[in-house]
Amino acid sequence: MSKEVMVVVAGGDPPAPQAALAVPLGARVIAADRGLDHALALGLEVEIAVGDFDSASREAVARAEARGTRIVRHPAEKDATDLELALDLALSLGSGRILVLAGDGGRLDHLLATLLLLGSSRYESVEIDALVGHARAYVVRGERAIEGEAGDLVSLLALHGPAEGVRTEGLAYVLEGETLDAGSSRGVSNVFVADMAAITLERGVLLAVCPESGARGAK
Repeated sequence: MSKEVMVVVAGGDPPAPQAALAVPLGARVIAADRGLDHALALGLEVEIAVGDFDSASREAVARAEARGTRIVRHPAEKDATDLELALDLALSLGSGRILVLAGDGGRLDHLLATLLLLGSSRYESVEIDALVGHARAYVVRGERAIEGEAGDLVSLLALHGPAEGVRTEGLAYVLEGETLDAGSSRGVSNVFVADMAAITLERGVLLAVCPESGARGAK
């Protein structure tokens, strides 16, 4: 797969305004239902909008259609969230990296579902980053290097089972081949000691969460 970045704008509460700064020039953009309103407000050109469109405004849909946006409609009674449909569509289009833009307010169940969805095994072939409100989140499989500044916080959370053989460099509390269990707080509130941290693991999947983002990204 190409490492071209595909941007997925989630519905719910809007992303932080500075999220637009993280979008690479010319990136393809998919909006999930009300994410269409959010994407247009951020000044993004939306290639495809997907969902049941129970929350996107009529004005946003009409404006997008006038600009040539492809609208993919699904029934309201479906087995996946609009964000999941958007991620599946992004995966089918062949990009090797997905950047999700989402808000951090609204329904708690939706927020939890979003974070768990990012680590789903069906997306294991894709590098996924997310800007969730003012936080950055990175899905770590195998190895990732993430940017920060000395003193910045990062929490390492195991998803969908234990993360085994976890090693870190560039963080104050070093992990040397340890296991982080899903539901454990062992990896919460680590601290950058450099402007780059390296995270590797032998098995499983981690979500690395930096609670304050700016518009930095993963390398």
